[in-house]
Amino acid sequence: MSDKPRGQVARPTVLSLNISSKSALYAAYMPFLTNGGIFIPTPKSYNVGDEVFMLLQLMDDPTKHPIAGTVVWITPTGAQGGKTQGIGVHFSGDDSGKVLRGRIEQILAGHLGTNRPTHTL
Repeated sequence: MSDKPRGQVARPTVLSLNISSKSALYAAYMPFLTNGGIFIPTPKSYNVGDEVFMLLQLMDDPTKHPIAGTVVWITPTGAQGGKTQGIGVHFSGDDSGKVLRGRIEQILAGHLGTNRPTHTL
């Protein structure tokens, strides 16, 4: 049961993430998701299916890309293999999600599909 009053819809959480290097972007990007996605380190507790709103800044680009998404991955505290605690967010299928996925894949061209470890798979 929810502790929200009936008829009240929870507002999506706003998360801000600044990725400062190509290796950090590679470790956080989730190319295996249909619309792409990103891993966000956070100590906050989320559930799969929660809606979040992100402001994502990529390396030297001063633009903070606003993007909506859905939590599809959770790495809990004390995860096996010393994985960082956080959530994986699937980008929305709208234009902002498609533009951001294209920008990330352009930055990571030639690096996707390598066997380097990431925050997720």
